[in-house]
Amino acid sequence: MATGVKQLSKTFVWILMGLLIVGLAGFGAVNFSGSVTSVAQVGDQEVSVEAYMRELQREQRALQAQSGQTMTIAQMSAFGMDRAVLGRLISLAAIDNEVKTLGLSIGDENLLNELREIPAFQDTSGNFDRQAYTFALQNAGFNETEFEADLRRESARTLVQGAIVVGAEMPDVLTKTLTSYIGARRSFSYVQISGDQFALTQEVPDDAVLKGFYDANADQFTLPETKRITYARLSPDMLLDSVEVDEDALRALFDERSDQYQVPERRLVERLVFADDEAAASAKAQLDVGGTTFEVLVQDRGLALQDIDMGDVTMGDLGTAADAVFAAEIGTVVGPLPSDLGAALYRVNGQLEARETSYDDAKTELRDEIAADRARRVIEQESEEINDLLAGGATLEELADEGDMQVGTLDWTGEAGDGISAYEGFRTAASTVTLEDFPTAEFLGDGSLFALRLDEILPERPEPFEAAKQSVLDAWNADRLATAVKTQAEAILAEVTTNGAFPEGSEVKQETGLTRTAYLDTTPADMMNQIFTMEPGATQLITGEGSTVIVRLEDILPAEENEEMTLLAEALDAQLDQALSEALFEAFVSDAQLRAAPRVDQQALNAVQANYQ
Repeated sequence: MATGVKQLSKTFVWILMGLLIVGLAGFGAVNFSGSVTSVAQVGDQEVSVEAYMRELQREQRALQAQSGQTMTIAQMSAFGMDRAVLGRLISLAAIDNEVKTLGLSIGDENLLNELREIPAFQDTSGNFDRQAYTFALQNAGFNETEFEADLRRESARTLVQGAIVVGAEMPDVLTKTLTSYIGARRSFSYVQISGDQFALTQEVPDDAVLKGFYDANADQFTLPETKRITYARLSPDMLLDSVEVDEDALRALFDERSDQYQVPERRLVERLVFADDEAAASAKAQLDVGGTTFEVLVQDRGLALQDIDMGDVTMGDLGTAADAVFAAEIGTVVGPLPSDLGAALYRVNGQLEARETSYDDAKTELRDEIAADRARRVIEQESEEINDLLAGGATLEELADEGDMQVGTLDWTGEAGDGISAYEGFRTAASTVTLEDFPTAEFLGDGSLFALRLDEILPERPEPFEAAKQSVLDAWNADRLATAVKTQAEAILAEVTTNGAFPEGSEVKQETGLTRTAYLDTTPADMMNQIFTMEPGATQLITGEGSTVIVRLEDILPAEENEEMTLLAEALDAQLDQALSEALFEAFVSDAQLRAAPRVDQQALNAVQANYQ
């Protein structure tokens, strides 16, 4: 019995060992460092782990160089970029599979010629360098066998691609059709009518007329979705009168701003420096006798006026030249005078008077500034207490009763307005607040503290007639004017249709040979498109925002035969041929991929990406 038990135990252990081996083998099949060699099988070709990883790294580096930010594999996967990389590799493998089926190869001699043409493998004289070849491959992480196999495949792909796309040309009739469409021209005459040509008598309709218009055009007087919000606010301005500012602080700030309140007299000056006193004196003499101008002197030195402009300067900026410059008349040139760069001529272009502000005059401004700063600090100190009160269940109204905060309400539609809705911080909070949110204290850009509560959301709804009366009156007048424009335009259209000509006295404009992309100012935006649907002799009324035209098509003209159209035809021809070549090659790749029946190993992909994080 004991022997049987021992035998059973041994058998059981061997079964467990077998299961463990199978499990480890299964783990190795998807582990990046184990037996994985490919992530996809395409016909007889493989997409190797190494190739997939290299392409992922290349794509990652390109994205990081473009965005300037680190891009992880997880982020690439979220954007679908890992699938794009795999798709490209599968397409290449499908082409390689087709090339192998066709039996194409470039041969050893052609491969050697390809290697010799690669600059990275050449020495300084342009000849193939075996050491450079080996060194370059090692740096790129390739061995010679892998690289040469890749080069053979790439060259074979190029042969196949060339065989498919070379000679692919679109029919000439397509190019001619497109150029004829783009270059087609029209000649037409038109009369333009706009509202500013009418002087309607002033009418003030009674409420019954306006109410009827309001009911008939209710969609024009609809209020947007509105949030009804209650808010509490504490701003620095509310605390200014309660903040104490001592005289010493005011005096200290005034002294600190002395350059702002005590501004000396200044001059707007240009300074032209010469090599020595003699050259400066000679130039000044020429100016005095009218033999040259200051601008010419500047140009002769190879300078521009902005190069010598000193801006506004004080006497202290000019050193020993200050007295003469400040005594000169505006527009005159003085010198030669000394400067830190040598002898110079100075042109005085303007005078800025001294500006002195006394302490008493600046006192109010200084006090408001200091008080506002201290008020902001007071608000910052109170913010924590206010948040505690709100967290404890205090309402906005209770905050106002217990402190300095002011409570208000507004109907907010999402637009910036006056008062608190002018602040971006308030608009951001108002746009995200919900009926379930509790108020919390937040700061505005000016240091104000606020909290808000959403009381109600009003859906889109008709604006009450009484509130909308002015808008209704404006719309009624605009409709009245539009009706007058339409009536006159229809009358002109009827006369042109009957008599074949515009009425006498009409301001008729003529246009000859315009293409469909032509632009005529103040005419309806869609006018040219509509004109190109008309037949010669036809007349049409075209209405746009702010303008109405009556158009008569005179002639249909073909595209001009000029250099511009010739160049356009050549460009279109090249683009169409390229598009055809690309479409043919894409069709070949799709067919090759379909017949190769790619099989992706998702477990291998997951393992590669997990080990590449």
